[in-house]
Amino acid sequence: MGETISEYRNLIGGELLAAASGRTLDSVNPATGRVWARIPASGPADAEAAVAAARAAFPAWSAMPALGRAGHLRKVARIFTEHAEELARVETRDNGRILRDTLKKDLPGMTYLWELAAGQVLDAVKGDSVILGPSSMGFTRREPYGVVVCVIPWNSPISTFSGKAAHALAAGNTVILKPAEQASVSMLRLAELLADVLPPGVLNIVSGLGEEVGDALVRHPGVDKVSLTGSTETARVITRAGADALKPMTFELGGKSPNIVFADADLDAAAQGLTVNSIFTGNAGQVCVAGSRILIQRPVWDETLERVRAIAGHIRLGDPLDLATTMGPIVSPGQYDRVTGYLEIAEKEGAERVFGGRHGADALGGGPGAAEFAGGYWVEPTLYTTTDNSLRICQEEIFGPVAVAIPFDTDDEALAIANDSRYGLAAGVWTRDLARAHRFVRDLHTGNVWVNTFRQMPPGLPFGGVKDSGYGNDSLLSYTREKTAIIQL
Repeated sequence: MGETISEYRNLIGGELLAAASGRTLDSVNPATGRVWARIPASGPADAEAAVAAARAAFPAWSAMPALGRAGHLRKVARIFTEHAEELARVETRDNGRILRDTLKKDLPGMTYLWELAAGQVLDAVKGDSVILGPSSMGFTRREPYGVVVCVIPWNSPISTFSGKAAHALAAGNTVILKPAEQASVSMLRLAELLADVLPPGVLNIVSGLGEEVGDALVRHPGVDKVSLTGSTETARVITRAGADALKPMTFELGGKSPNIVFADADLDAAAQGLTVNSIFTGNAGQVCVAGSRILIQRPVWDETLERVRAIAGHIRLGDPLDLATTMGPIVSPGQYDRVTGYLEIAEKEGAERVFGGRHGADALGGGPGAAEFAGGYWVEPTLYTTTDNSLRICQEEIFGPVAVAIPFDTDDEALAIANDSRYGLAAGVWTRDLARAHRFVRDLHTGNVWVNTFRQMPPGLPFGGVKDSGYGNDSLLSYTREKTAIIQL
């Protein structure tokens, strides 16, 4: 007998609904390549219904005292606590991110994030006052935008949804979530759990293709703000779609992050930061901040590469639901073709392969259970070296477990190579020299810099990029706008 295929529905106005057209999309388990769920293939009619529901809910939600909204957010936090294992397993089956990450890292962090947002609600209603003279004063008040559309990617839906929706709702906005069609199931399961937790229409979740329901949402005149985490190409499409309405937008996009190792670094710590904390991750390097350009000072070049090779050799690919697995599959056939295509590009460009390169069933190495997952989208950790930062594998985002190492001699050379990119999301710097660390924090053209660590994104600190990596962030105040008033006494 075949596997039972679950069917999910949208959340619109507090109701769980199929797509108006009745159409569905298959959701494929990337570890096996088999269909395991079906999601609504929503379109313009569903977008219209979601906007209408969100607009209808906005007056009461925005007028609710801030502490009242906080109470609802704490109920959401409890859902993440009470259903942590179920949500983690659903997301792992849907996008391949290993269970040990979704269960041990993502879900506890989301409970904390929603509780934190609940504790910050008063910040969204605070303003400033200025005495302009003996008989006049000015003050500001913060107000929510209205209906916010949040578009999230497939690599970490639960985390990205929470980072956007918790702050948007805390500020008094109503939200329409559009998850990526490659991995919508955890969001639709969350829709079932939240249907009776939040007032109807405050949160709406609508799945489907970007060019169908996504485009209809961002173009809709009833939408007041758009927040996207995704690709630079998608941001350009959304910018054009929303240009006529001049909607405010927040974009957290891709990257080609440099991870810079100096000769004075703690090489054991750096090797961890270059590999399992950066590019050879639980979701196979499908991370916007992945340190896919490894810059190594020549005196420690060989030693660092050997440490990286040793760690990569112990990475275990396999069943993402097995807590012993340390790296999962690529999310979809299209992304798999993209990543393996870059392996061919690297060879043609003359980059030297240090290790890796196997993909498909070969990447599993024929170990126990390999036959069960032979149809999945696997790429093993792969590292190339080059001295030419202009190669496509150095300049273009691969979004997979593929990195390139580049040697350098001086601080100035490292800085020039690091900044020679159209992206500017993040960077890592490994050094014991405090003056050098501060110089690189100042001079790297990125939105985030980590020194002697990597991929740290704690709630409470802004996270965003520059250049083609986007602009703005998903902090609480980014979901409010300021109004100025002057009163003559």
